[in-house]
Amino acid sequence: MLLSPKMPPAPTLPVAGSSLVTHAHAPACSCQHAPAPGIPARRPLPSVSTGAVAAVLLGGVVLTALLTAVAVSAVSVAVAAVVLRSLLKQNRQH
Repeated sequence: MLLSPKMPPAPTLPVAGSSLVTHAHAPACSCQHAPAPGIPARRPLPSVSTGAVAAVLLGGVVLTALLTAVAVSAVSVAVAAVVLRSLLKQNRQH
């Protein structure tokens, strides 16, 4: 079949008598290279104090309360506008 899966061939394992030692080669040039720079030290993560977390939470609560107050005010102004409009409409018809 064209789309049937096929198992890959098993890798060949080294024979017990074979050597795994690699032979060192002579360098291509006699240049003196500087050693590779080491891995830079990891910087510690900035710590967040409890006061900062409390300030952010308090700010979120205050902003949410302000947004709610603005929304309630907008709804009350809209209701008042509808009531005034209906009252003025009744006065014009009479």
